[in-house]
Amino acid sequence: MLPTGACQLDLAMEDGKIQQIGPELSKGAEETDARGLHVFPAVIDVHLHFNEPGRTDWEGAATGSRALAAGGGAVFFDMPLNSTPCTVNAREFDRKRAALENASIVDFGLWGGLVPGNIGDMAELAERGAAGFKAFMCDSGLPEFARADDDTLWEGLKQAARLSLPVAVHAESHELTGALSRRMIEQGRSAIRDFLESRPIVAEVEAIQRAALFAGEAGARLHIVHVSSGRGVLAAAEARARGVDVSIETCPHYLFFTEEDVERLGAIAKCAPPLRAPVHREALWAELAAGVVDIVASDHSPAPPELKTGDFWKSWGGIAGVQSTLAVLLDQGFHQRALPLERIAALLAANPARRFRIPGKGSLRPGNDADLVLADLSGSYTLCAEHLHQRYPLSPYVGRRFRGTVRQTIRLGETIFQDGEITARSLGRLVRPSKEQSCTSWD
Repeated sequence: MLPTGACQLDLAMEDGKIQQIGPELSKGAEETDARGLHVFPAVIDVHLHFNEPGRTDWEGAATGSRALAAGGGAVFFDMPLNSTPCTVNAREFDRKRAALENASIVDFGLWGGLVPGNIGDMAELAERGAAGFKAFMCDSGLPEFARADDDTLWEGLKQAARLSLPVAVHAESHELTGALSRRMIEQGRSAIRDFLESRPIVAEVEAIQRAALFAGEAGARLHIVHVSSGRGVLAAAEARARGVDVSIETCPHYLFFTEEDVERLGAIAKCAPPLRAPVHREALWAELAAGVVDIVASDHSPAPPELKTGDFWKSWGGIAGVQSTLAVLLDQGFHQRALPLERIAALLAANPARRFRIPGKGSLRPGNDADLVLADLSGSYTLCAEHLHQRYPLSPYVGRRFRGTVRQTIRLGETIFQDGEITARSLGRLVRPSKEQSCTSWD
């Protein structure tokens, strides 16, 4: 799948790079017959939580990276929270990098945190190679990763602008979600539907508008993570039309499930922002198809089984789905909604590489890294728990049927996954943003 669309060509790889793309290329020492398959650039998942170091009993890069490879991925960006301690300074960045270099079978980037008190650490995080800085505009669910109040967010955006790195925000109003949650608890309302009502779309829209206002004034690059509704996308798009440098990310679970699934599945489908009504899911698909949404990332946030059972309000709020991102876009996007394959490649690979200035990744071009995924668009399967390569076989996608199967994933010319089996022999490396100004355009 080239940036210009699908075509039938040969692709030659050597020393981890794409050497040539063209018709009837000379055969090398090894040859893969990809007839009947589509070759995409491998998935770059810019938003997930592998929880290493410190919480590898929740996931860990060893199992998480294998699940990503099984889903067609060759690069991930790990978020700064859930690991212990959180990645909010250079020391913890170094610890996380070392842990991932010893465990991950795919390449990785690292987000730094933006929390009260660490503005002075942002420059060192940038020097270490941070992809950007992550801030919560509401309670993160972890006391060690405090939300960024308005002053922290404002000062952090100004510092990020000086460092030429983006700030990613979890955009939900702290005041609104907090007040609604307290009222629900005081009234003894603890049902799943009550939780959904405590995090309304207006809380997302208001926070996006406020973050975009701050970013525009600061001259910063803003990335809105896991937008859950068409209205949220429009709020960010309106800011972009005013000249704010903002990119928009959504997740496969917002494109696949609805609030009815939460009530049926329970805590396994709990996340924040929560899953929405079908009308909002379809509005999100419309904005994605129209080219307004830039990136789809998994927001894989696993937890041990005991944290996903019992009281719904107290259970961990995260969906485990790193293996299913490409599957959702092929099944629900290409097959059900005629989403062009080149658009899928842009959402999962080209746009992430371009937005975060990762050189040599994201597209099938001579000179780029040989990161590929071979997919059978006509193949179908029902996802079973035993197919999952993550630590715990808990995912709301289990039992669902998909059209479009990943047959092979290649990282730097090495096959790391093939026909259901992990085949990696080498470990991943840190990827860091380029400082070249030519890589920063986003219009």
